[in-house]
Amino acid sequence: MILPDTARELIESGALAHLVTIGRDGAPQVSCIWVGLDGEQIVSGHLFEQQKLRNVRRDPRVVLSLEGTHVRLPGLKEYLVVHGTAALEEGGAPKLLQRLAHVYLGPEVTFPPMDDPPPGHTMRITVERLGGVGPWSA
Repeated sequence: MILPDTARELIESGALAHLVTIGRDGAPQVSCIWVGLDGEQIVSGHLFEQQKLRNVRRDPRVVLSLEGTHVRLPGLKEYLVVHGTAALEEGGAPKLLQRLAHVYLGPEVTFPPMDDPPPGHTMRITVERLGGVGPWSA
């Protein structure tokens, strides 16, 4: 799917993304993550093994939500919902997190704040459909 410019702007704006993965028992798990774009894919970096990564390995279906800043009538903020499929790549997390830290924390920030961070994992989400309230859901 080609992302509309309005969705791309929100994804790259520094809005926290709520990542929903599916647990072993079928229950949803929600995590707040930093996200960016690599072409038409949404990317995130993860330094350490976490439940969300185990969930994605078992079931790659994910949903992201991001809250916008524009208020629409009758008073609801715009929000973007992304349904997609996630894939994990080994490595690349420190470089990606440094790039995203400049968006989320500021241009002078060094991240991750440790010497010799582990390579971690890069999550790539292929977008299948969009929803929410905003120009991307027209």
